[in-house]
Amino acid sequence: MNAGLETYRGVVYRWEVDHNDHLTVAYYFARLGDATLALLDSLALPSEWEARTWITADCYVRYTQELRVGDIMHVISAPISVEADGLVAGHKLIDSGTGAVTTTFEQQLRLVRLDGAPASLSAGDRERIEARRVTWDGPARERRPRPKGLDGLHDSARDTIRPWEAGGSGPAALAAYVHRFSASNSHVLAEFGMTPSYMREQRRGFSTFEFQFAATSALPAATPVVVRSGVLHVGTSSLRLFHVMADARTGAELATLHQAGVHLDHDARRPAPLPQDLAERARALLVRNLS
Repeated sequence: MNAGLETYRGVVYRWEVDHNDHLTVAYYFARLGDATLALLDSLALPSEWEARTWITADCYVRYTQELRVGDIMHVISAPISVEADGLVAGHKLIDSGTGAVTTTFEQQLRLVRLDGAPASLSAGDRERIEARRVTWDGPARERRPRPKGLDGLHDSARDTIRPWEAGGSGPAALAAYVHRFSASNSHVLAEFGMTPSYMREQRRGFSTFEFQFAATSALPAATPVVVRSGVLHVGTSSLRLFHVMADARTGAELATLHQAGVHLDHDARRPAPLPQDLAERARALLVRNLS
């Protein structure tokens, strides 16, 4: 991406760092929300229109370098495709201290009505987006199969959307989805022995390198949500998990996440092979009914 607009600039605060000693993924999505609102504003596409909102219908994320406490960063964004009901945006999160690209986001934004039905852009909207469109040079994507149903998935998180988390693609809403998926991740790992005590005692963790996220609808305030999760792949040091968030009252799907990561050595800051007993227990949980 040889052109773009700076849409965020900031720092990693200590309270945003997880037990792996790096910026937790929900706060990457909070920065994505900041960048999204700035990009929409620059295109004269308001973030919240009357009876309409933007949802992140699809987002492919590659985390290539970690960010730690005190690291400084900025985001460069641009539209990379125009669609009838929205656009695809490319964002690069850059370590401002080194100039290295640490994360890329390929984000499909859809304009929807409050009932979830598509809302079309005007011809003028599409022309403004097209005038700013750039060629995306982010990493190639491998499409991941999802489970055909909920069989093999287990309840892994359950709570309620707070009023300040409601919305579609703003900082609080995007972080809200991912905070729930992060909690789910911890419960899935514990099922096969990667418990918090194991990770503390062995100086190990789970470090994410890829997200394939999709929101079906905006998050309404006071909605009780449940997340169900399963293990889709177990490698030497890598794992791939699948999470689905639903309205706990109606069962309506709100969002899904394919999450790929590695068993991390906290001291070496490198992937470490899964112990054989943990790998065997994880493989016993594999969800095999994939579409």
